[in-house]
Amino acid sequence: MTDLPGYRPNVGVVLFHPDGRVWLGRRANTEGPHNWQFPQGGVDAGEDLEAAALRELTEETGAVSVTHLGRTDGWIKYDFPAGYGGAKAARGFKGQKQVWFALRFDGREDEFDLAAHPPAEFDAWRWGYLSEAPDLIVPFKRAAYEAVAKAFAPFAATKSAAA
Repeated sequence: MTDLPGYRPNVGVVLFHPDGRVWLGRRANTEGPHNWQFPQGGVDAGEDLEAAALRELTEETGAVSVTHLGRTDGWIKYDFPAGYGGAKAARGFKGQKQVWFALRFDGREDEFDLAAHPPAEFDAWRWGYLSEAPDLIVPFKRAAYEAVAKAFAPFAATKSAAA
C-alpha cells in the first residue's frame, strides 16, 4: 500500500494470551456498546514501528513481558466519519493508517496497570476472542479490525475450540 498522505501514522497491538485469546480494553469515558478495542497509538517522527507498538502497549496497559509473533503487511487504514470531532481530525487528518503487531503475553496478569501512563486509555480489560473484536469496536474502525483479525487468525483461539 502506498504512503497514504492525509492519514495519521499509527500502530496497533493484538496481545495474545498463550492460550490464543486476546487482550481487549474498554475505552475510558466512552459509552457502549462499541467501546472495546486493542491498544493503539501514534508513531513519533522517526520512530521505529515496532518500538512505537511496544511503547504504546506499555503506556496503555503496563505490559512489558511480550514476544513478537508477527505484523501486518503495509498500512491498514480507516477514515474518520463525517462530523467526527476528535483531536486528530481537528489537526487535519482524514483518518489513520496503521501497522499492527501480534505479540504474545509472557508475564503475569498483575503486570497490567491501566493507570501506568495517565490519562488512562482504558478503565477495564478482559481476555476475549479475536473473532469477536470487529463487533466490539466503533463501526468506523470495523473494516480495519476485520483485516487485523484475518491477518492474525493463525495465532488465535476460537470459541468452538475453547468450549
